[in-house]
Amino acid sequence: MMNLAAALQRNAKCKPNKVALICGDAQFTYAEFDHIASQVAGALIASGIQPGDRVALSCPNIPFFPFIYYGIQKAGGVVVPLNVLFKEREIKYHLEDSGAKFFFCFEGTPELPMAEAGIAAFNQVESCEHMAVITRDLKQLSFNGMPTFSALIHGAEPVQDYVAREADDTAVILYTAGTTGSPKGAVLTQSNMVCNAMVAANLIVGNGNDVHLTVLPLFHSFGQTAHMNTAVMCGATLLMIPRFDPQVVLAQIEQHKATIFAGVPTMYIGMLQAKATLSGEKNYDISSLRLAISGGAPLPAEVIRSFEAEFDIPILEGYGLSETSPVACFHHLDAERIPGSVGQPVQGVEIRVVDEQGKTVETGQDGEILIRGHNVMKGYLNRAEETASSLKDGWLHTGDIGRFDQAGNLFVVDRLKDMVIRGGFNVYPREIEDVLMTHPGVAMAAVIGIPDEKVGEEIKAYVVLKDNGESAEKPDEQCLIEWSKTQLASYKYPRQIEFRQQLPISATGKILKKELKAELELSMS
Repeated sequence: MMNLAAALQRNAKCKPNKVALICGDAQFTYAEFDHIASQVAGALIASGIQPGDRVALSCPNIPFFPFIYYGIQKAGGVVVPLNVLFKEREIKYHLEDSGAKFFFCFEGTPELPMAEAGIAAFNQVESCEHMAVITRDLKQLSFNGMPTFSALIHGAEPVQDYVAREADDTAVILYTAGTTGSPKGAVLTQSNMVCNAMVAANLIVGNGNDVHLTVLPLFHSFGQTAHMNTAVMCGATLLMIPRFDPQVVLAQIEQHKATIFAGVPTMYIGMLQAKATLSGEKNYDISSLRLAISGGAPLPAEVIRSFEAEFDIPILEGYGLSETSPVACFHHLDAERIPGSVGQPVQGVEIRVVDEQGKTVETGQDGEILIRGHNVMKGYLNRAEETASSLKDGWLHTGDIGRFDQAGNLFVVDRLKDMVIRGGFNVYPREIEDVLMTHPGVAMAAVIGIPDEKVGEEIKAYVVLKDNGESAEKPDEQCLIEWSKTQLASYKYPRQIEFRQQLPISATGKILKKELKAELELSMS
């Protein structure tokens, strides 16, 4: 039997007064955390939620997220986390596709009225029977005709114990980004989630003294496993920040003596830029950090070098997907960290690199990354064909291109779908982005392929300059193209450079190349 909530319940008994959650001025102990989660579970069961029923949750990084997430687990339900930026149409799709019976939605802000969009979507989905709006005002019992979270748990009888679940029972359904077609729900089991949190805790030598600064969205698999579930597994403290602001992050690390930070590459770039602007004003003391973790997208080697030189904190890079719970590969603390690699497969997980015929390639050769282990999903929800094409003989076909070195370190080269074929040569945008990032005037870069009659696809780079182009190292388009020629083979360097003030970024901090491609297609139509 297995349930993610077991760790929470254990900590509430063993260390009831230990601070579990910090968000702004609010703090909750493990006893308080567990009690509220138990109230949520009791309210769900009273509302008719049965073990295995799906419950959708749309909430930023505030304590309500873990309260409800673990409450759903205690009730034996399945959590369906939703991106907080979703609009009415997207919410409706996810409620229908997941078959959610209950929907928790944060009220939002004037700029992002989440509850209004959520209520409109909920009213169009007959299969979703209940909704509760999470409000800041805990005395508020109704929001636009919908009961609030406070109204739901008011008088609810807390459960005394979590509902026992089998290891193969579904715990969470994580929706992929939907880069091709509609988003798909990756069905993750109790075993997937529990084992991945335990492995993550072992990798970082997690303990109850850690303070995890959590700015990664908890609706995403990275934040859920690397921070929330891992922290609860270890009985550590979760320091929650709803929105990434580099100066806020630095200040919170100093104030609360955070020991672990995890982020995506754009966050590390933002922190470096913030540190540069603070010179002579405020030098935040972040010496309490013992390690930083990067994932979600490839971290340019230049960013690693600059961050570690500036902050004297090691960055451990990892690799995984929503379909792998997500951790599949990670830098091990007892092994040499090779810049550009994502470390070695984690305990209980196997990784192969294969050619187009499915045969394992030789060391040093590129191929598709395949993954097998305790972390791999059961499949995609209600999508038998796509499950069959992704899961073959127990191996998950990731669609990522990678290679191993002699020491067993994995290097993720790029996404198979992002590969550009120029004049018959395979070109990986990540390599070009990494090179552009080493230019002293470049802060961020995204590379895509664009149609070209002569060579099939041409290389185009979108570039954000440091200090918004005010840097002394500011290059123009031709200067950057000529510089790239000296760094890259003749078929690889970008022929077009477009400078931007910013690049489109997702709620999880990833650069949205699909938006750049869509914008380009629109301009060419």
